[in-house]
Amino acid sequence: MQMPVERILKSILVLRGEKVILDTDLAGLYGVETGALVRAMKRNVERFPPDFMFQLSGEEWTALKCQTGISNVGRGGRRTAPYAFTEQGVAMLSSVLRSDRAIAVNIQIMRAFVELKRMLATHADLARKIESLEKKYDSQFRAVFDAIRELMTPQENPKKQPIGFKGKK
Repeated sequence: MQMPVERILKSILVLRGEKVILDTDLAGLYGVETGALVRAMKRNVERFPPDFMFQLSGEEWTALKCQTGISNVGRGGRRTAPYAFTEQGVAMLSSVLRSDRAIAVNIQIMRAFVELKRMLATHADLARKIESLEKKYDSQFRAVFDAIRELMTPQENPKKQPIGFKGKK
């Protein structure tokens, strides 16, 4: 089973300084219900120390619901905060779920994590190269280097323009 790496990369979030995938996204990738995945994890909780898996705090969950549009409890949505699995936790899930699909998906997820690390390393390498080039050239090129650095810096909260038209008042 071949899972598109882009789909997996979109599922990777950074929470508490860790790259993680939420239980709901993993369940979707594995083709199981989220409850079944969580039950399998809880039956084998000794395999999931805090650096492999953690449950989101109320504040983290609220922020996530606002960002992703997860439904509210009153509307039939989830009643407990999701679990976040680090790369090691995802690897451990393959031994807990024990299905051919889980093994195949885990291989693809591990490849996605490696790809993400490769992209981040390339980004850092590019920043170092730009810095060394900047030292070689005079201030005439400073604007070029500043523009490149700005493009490389991820925006924390980009201000999105509202979609649609503004009517006259």
